[in-house]
Amino acid sequence: MQEVVTFLPMNKSIKVQPGTTLLHAARRAGVRITTRCDGKAACLMCKVGVEQDELKALLPPTDAEKRKLGRLLEAGTRLSCQAKVRGSLSVHVPEDPLKAAIRKQLERQQQEQDDDWFV
Repeated sequence: MQEVVTFLPMNKSIKVQPGTTLLHAARRAGVRITTRCDGKAACLMCKVGVEQDELKALLPPTDAEKRKLGRLLEAGTRLSCQAKVRGSLSVHVPEDPLKAAIRKQLERQQQEQDDDWFV
């Protein structure tokens, strides 16, 4: 039986077999999740968010996840390279840090231009 994983905010869904990692599901869905360690729970770059009521759709955290994330697990943060699907769920993918920095810079520049226009 396949489960459906939906990646937000891009709203892309894919059917996967139980036991598939969120990182693998994301790659198959064409969703980019940044990682440097290629799924070894070493870089912590592949963090994703899962709503509390959907955490049960994932297998329990691995020991590596527990060590790396600590209290973040309680807030619904999981490492996509370690979290394995066991039911259908939605996953919140944070904005890439480099893209976020560029977006913020562009927003500041636009605000400065708007402010100059009114002077």
